[in-house]
Amino acid sequence: MTTLEVSIRANVCAALAEDVGSGDVSAQLVDASGLGTATVVTREPCVLAGRPWFDATFEALGKVESNWHYDDGDELPAGVEICCLRGSLRNLLTGERTALNFLQLLSGTATTTRRYVRALGHTRTQILDTRKTVPGLRIAQKYAVRIGGGTNHRMGLYDAVLIKENHIAACGGITAAIEVARSLHPNLTIEVEVESLAEFRQAQAARPDRIMLDELPQDELRAAIAERMPGIQLELSGGLSIESLSAIAELGVDFVSIGALTKHVRAIDLSMRIGGA
Repeated sequence: MTTLEVSIRANVCAALAEDVGSGDVSAQLVDASGLGTATVVTREPCVLAGRPWFDATFEALGKVESNWHYDDGDELPAGVEICCLRGSLRNLLTGERTALNFLQLLSGTATTTRRYVRALGHTRTQILDTRKTVPGLRIAQKYAVRIGGGTNHRMGLYDAVLIKENHIAACGGITAAIEVARSLHPNLTIEVEVESLAEFRQAQAARPDRIMLDELPQDELRAAIAERMPGIQLELSGGLSIESLSAIAELGVDFVSIGALTKHVRAIDLSMRIGGA
């Protein structure tokens, strides 16, 4: 079983446990042997994402089959039927909210990401996500970012070194922090966040793999890009709006990291309607 499959199963089990608890007392209103159908419709345009979590919800409950009309990554207009389901009426009722919660949240992340990616479509700059994710749903949201066309930054605190302001203070300076990071983790990407042109120059002299330029004034940003040494990647972050991205990316940064992809995401308005057998 892959890491993604394990995460999907864990997400679904946790979500059903908190929703169903000791049993769905409302679903008990219908006969246990009853069969039914259901259709899922989007009420607004979106980029679809989250099918594996949706399907896993009903697989966990059992006795429900799904027929999808679209794939993750497809752009859907408002009002279209996304999928139809058939099976146990009780399980359709029980799984409705959990399945929709995953689908609408992840479609929201993918839809937002696609807008940012399109804004930079004429440049070589890649859109990155961050660790500002819903607790417990990081792998899910980072999946949705990829579906939307974005690129994942580090997954957590274990797969890359990101030296930020507090790390620098604790280590006694930018150079010292980079040197310790390189000695401890020679096979990991070493990135350092800087907040001024002076800090950028210190960081670059220590040769990290990537430098994050956090809210530098325009004149210092341009100077840093002009002074960049070969082999060092530049990432821009800090309060960037989708309207300002195009002009900034044209300056020549490699990445732009956007916390809003996963932090400020608005769920897509989806609806499930139960029908007869």
